Amino acid sequence: MTQLIKTKVKTTFLLLGLFTAMMVCAQEQTDSIAVSIKEEKQKNVSFIPLPVISSNPTNGFMYGLAPGATWFMGDPTTTSVSSGLGSVIYTTNKQLILTAKTNIFTENDNWNFLGDWRYFITSQPNYGLGTGPSSNQVVDAGFEYEDNMWSAPIDGAQMLEFNYIRFHETAMKRYKDTRLFLGVGYHLDIHSNIQDNLLDLESETPVLTSHYLYNTAHGFSTTGYTMSGVSLSASYDSRDNTTNPYSGRYAYINFRMNPEWLGSDQGSTMLWAEYRDYINLDKNRPRHMLAFWTYASSVTSGNVPYLDLPALGWDQFGKSGRAYTKGRFMGEDLWYAEMEYRVPLQKIKDTFGAVAFVNATSASNRMNDVHLFDHVDIGAGVGLRIMINKKRKTNLTLDYAWGQYGASGFYLGINETF
Repeated sequence: MTQLIKTKVKTTFLLLGLFTAMMVCAQEQTDSIAVSIKEEKQKNVSFIPLPVISSNPTNGFMYGLAPGATWFMGDPTTTSVSSGLGSVIYTTNKQLILTAKTNIFTENDNWNFLGDWRYFITSQPNYGLGTGPSSNQVVDAGFEYEDNMWSAPIDGAQMLEFNYIRFHETAMKRYKDTRLFLGVGYHLDIHSNIQDNLLDLESETPVLTSHYLYNTAHGFSTTGYTMSGVSLSASYDSRDNTTNPYSGRYAYINFRMNPEWLGSDQGSTMLWAEYRDYINLDKNRPRHMLAFWTYASSVTSGNVPYLDLPALGWDQFGKSGRAYTKGRFMGEDLWYAEMEYRVPLQKIKDTFGAVAFVNATSASNRMNDVHLFDHVDIGAGVGLRIMINKKRKTNLTLDYAWGQYGASGFYLGINETF
């Protein structure tokens, strides 16, 4: 980011903080937030049409609407809260972002449904595979190099423009009276109209990018590809609230199979494993706590296209890697961990809170013999929390984060990051 952009981001952060503080003060006096919240008590639904005026490293400044909703599909004493997040956003980087993401529990938590639908006309800088110094290296694709035939490895961003369709749906059945859920899913990822802006095969000294070399080496198209698969899933969820937990833990594992007969360009399998935990520091103030989140994702067999490789920021709700551009770190294997300190800012009330967090990412680059945990990149930040629905513990979140390589970003959202 330029100094001008950083200044604008900080100014936006302060203005939004002041604006939201005034909104909450009004709520305490009138017991409602005008314009921002519409509560449909008869249907037991809380709907929040959050306007988006934000900034992050991938999108630049973002404008639009990101509605969030929570509801119960049964008795709240025996049924977990369901949640949905959507977005209709346009950015200063000329990106269109349409999303619908859901975590639904049926009556008595008999079923849990996870949904992730996206349509992007977007772009993102790419830095090659791996973390640490390897993240700026063009992959060795096995080409026979002659002296001065190709350009040197690219140091810096390789901009990719593309259209993206994602349709992921998982259904899991609760096992008896336990908190264990088992199920299956279907996952479709289509990348099209890919433009690799730095790629230049016609110049006297051709410029080759990581996307081009990786896909060429593995037999994928460089302009578009499809991955379609089914999965087996298991989760354990004892959190007291799925959108803003004060206690409990969450574990999830998903094994995805992408056969050619189902539409994938090549056959492959992938594994996702995730764990979250919440530790209270004050029994009288459950909001004073430490929260932990970690996940790992890996290509376990076959090959997947470049933009479908495990990548930072491409989890279901796109919450990982605050400070870094989406996809800043990627590889055949990726590990992510985050710890967040959460504290209320009032002695009795829970309207205002604050967080401080640190995250760590490691990714492999098998073609350059870079292994997981050879390098770890760090991000950190602070944030403000404003509880705009005390019954559902729904928070408005404002965060600013800093990372390595000059990375930084401002984030405005609904519900806790994890």
